[in-house]
Amino acid sequence: MPEKRRPMTRSEMMGNIGPHNTKPEMMVRRGLHKLGYRYRLHNRKMKGKPDLVFPKFGAVVFVHGCFWHAHQGCRYFQLPKTNAEFWEEKLAGNIERDEKVIAELLNSGWRVLTIWECMTRSLTAETLAEMTADWLRSDSNSGQIPDDEHKVD
Repeated sequence: MPEKRRPMTRSEMMGNIGPHNTKPEMMVRRGLHKLGYRYRLHNRKMKGKPDLVFPKFGAVVFVHGCFWHAHQGCRYFQLPKTNAEFWEEKLAGNIERDEKVIAELLNSGWRVLTIWECMTRSLTAETLAEMTADWLRSDSNSGQIPDDEHKVD
């Protein structure tokens, strides 16, 4: 008779989520590659290990999960009710680290774009890739998708 498995705890489930090659990141990567953009992945020598590095454009792209990076006002971010104090502290630390990393990259001459997971759920890969490509070709030092124009309710 097969042994019964106990259900995974939230902590175990969260621990299984890796930082690289997530569904949202893969969607962005495939869309940009299809448009002919080439990039480096997860450069460990750069602050924050950006998901995509575009040396030709002097730009990096982070694809942030709405939960892990506490995307305020997003329907996909909700603070867990159990162990709330731990999660508040954990996510506040993530936000603080993200801000420091972006500031350091900008100060060292890199342009920085953050793409939020919610956009990978509400836009097609082609649309998201076009928006990212538009930003890469622009002269903007930093940006986010969604921006004010593309907020998800």
